[in-house]
Amino acid sequence: MEVACVQMAPVVGAYEANQDAVREAIARAQADVVVVPELATSGYVFESPEEARAVARPATEALAPWVDAAAAAGCIVAGGFAELDGDVLYNSAAIVNASGVLARYRKLHLWDREKLFFTPGDAFPPVVETAVGRLGLCVCFDIEFPEVVRGLALRGAELICVPTNWPDEGRPEGERPMEVVRAMAAASSSRVFIAAADRCGRERGVDWVGGSSLLAPSGFPLAGARASAEPQLLRAPVDLAEARDKRISERNDVLADRRVDVY
Repeated sequence: MEVACVQMAPVVGAYEANQDAVREAIARAQADVVVVPELATSGYVFESPEEARAVARPATEALAPWVDAAAAAGCIVAGGFAELDGDVLYNSAAIVNASGVLARYRKLHLWDREKLFFTPGDAFPPVVETAVGRLGLCVCFDIEFPEVVRGLALRGAELICVPTNWPDEGRPEGERPMEVVRAMAAASSSRVFIAAADRCGRERGVDWVGGSSLLAPSGFPLAGARASAEPQLLRAPVDLAEARDKRISERNDVLADRRVDVY
């Protein structure tokens, strides 16, 4: 099957325009699974809780356009949105297809100023059985916690979809972004595919890594993994059977070798 990561530039506060951009991205991706960035419907660099609330929507409302776009394209979509549930805001993500919402998730690990606007989730990220395979979901900073990717792998995830907004914090010349390195290590450590869709486009003085990456269970990139400040569409074929084989040598298996009697 084909997996696509869409690197795009959501505009803070421009809910309708962002939704249009997501729908257009889904249509042109031409893939079985399409991943779009974190907070794709709202932008990221909010000045106040009130501004964040103005572009947050109940999950049903925010995700209905994605379901329609997934139906038209014949694909599965994973991405992030600002969710309003009563008076509470969440940095959320979902997996949808033509039949509706397959999974919704509220980000567990909030990064920096996200804590000023959002409430953290309280449930482990989901793994869903789909027509193409078992898909896991987490958001941005979540992937930097080894327990998350390992937990998804233990629950059977073959491809982990990661909507993300990675702020560019600099790096030595010639080095890959550390965020991408961590994602590569996570894919390798649990032998899963990872599709990370990052954003781009300077927003209120913040630059982004632009590190969208489609990673194999080896940890090496099938597409992307080099920083780019421009929108891009990454696409590659994947065989999820590779993620079901956890062996790394004749006598080693990354899950079976865990010493759960000790740690």
